[in-house]
Amino acid sequence: MSDATRRSAARLASIRDRVESGMDRREFVRTLVTGGYAIGMARFLGVEDFLAADDGEVPVVTALVRRDPADPWSLEERTAYVPADWYAAVEKAIELNDRLSRAAFTGYLGSAVVPEPYDEGSAAVSVGVSGDLDSVRETIGEIADDVSLDLRTVLDVDSLEDDSDHYRPRMVESVTDSRVPAGVACETASSLATLGPAVFDPEDRRQYFVTADHAFDDERGDAAASLSLPVSTEAPVELGSVRRAHPVEDIALIEPGGSLSPSTWIDAPEPVRIRGQLTRWGLADLVARGEDLEKVGALTGHTTGRVQGFDAVTCFTEEFCRRGQIRWGGEMDLTDGDSGSVSYYADPEGGERDVLIAGFNNARTWWPGQNYVWGVAAYQVTERHGYHF
Repeated sequence: MSDATRRSAARLASIRDRVESGMDRREFVRTLVTGGYAIGMARFLGVEDFLAADDGEVPVVTALVRRDPADPWSLEERTAYVPADWYAAVEKAIELNDRLSRAAFTGYLGSAVVPEPYDEGSAAVSVGVSGDLDSVRETIGEIADDVSLDLRTVLDVDSLEDDSDHYRPRMVESVTDSRVPAGVACETASSLATLGPAVFDPEDRRQYFVTADHAFDDERGDAAASLSLPVSTEAPVELGSVRRAHPVEDIALIEPGGSLSPSTWIDAPEPVRIRGQLTRWGLADLVARGEDLEKVGALTGHTTGRVQGFDAVTCFTEEFCRRGQIRWGGEMDLTDGDSGSVSYYADPEGGERDVLIAGFNNARTWWPGQNYVWGVAAYQVTERHGYHF
């Protein structure tokens, strides 16, 4: 751990000494921010969280969880305590990752934050580049400070082999329930995708079906773009029309237009219920502990894979960069038709079948030197648009 990170950790751990239990929330947040704590997390935390931390620890919000599983509007923050030196190192890596993505230097194709195990008190940034690594190192070195960098050359990102013909889509056998579980096939006018779980919008207090926005590429701008549910024993059933499309995050919200409604259950081998979602620090925790995520896609079905990085930036496939991404698993965990599925993690404090959503799965790598599934994190969607699971 560098001297700068050590000083930052000591500053964060000492904030508790300046916190008074009687101060109001505004004064408390001001104290955290001036003491070096990230404002994005400070606004969630309370005085009690800091007073409860042991020496050398700081509290972080790891998940947004429903107090009442049946009430999607009953979200509350779940707090955990992490080593202050580790927190400081990850914060520095997050800041560096953001600076790299905005520097627009030649050869940059993407990057991700990779926290190390807690006892190491450090973090790295994995960077995908094209071109000469030595020249990139010189450029990055000016802004990298003391964060470890993992540079990897990425070549030939233009060709993708579609292997979806090897799989048989997972379709519902019949419509016997008004709520459609996630993880089954859905269809647009031109393609097949995976149906995600119910997404809730606090602004209008409504719930929506959701899938990958790129499944509607051939219908872009069509106000009547709709989504249907293929059924193996009968004709497809209309789910509804696109209400909101977010191409950068690659998600589309479909307003229910018939008798069927979205569900908070995922059609896994043992069906699981969504209890909430992971935050940025919840994902950082999973990476540090070497944990796996799971997903159920319409073609590849149920798979699991290690979380490789969070707060990732992906500039491989479009003229713009996608931010707030997750990297997990391997390229064999996803194929065409799985887009729109969600990655999730068993809720350690919930019931036996409760899970927390990590994010949406949008694509997989198909270039040498990299091997993961990538997609937008749930926290990014919530921060940008307010939607939650």
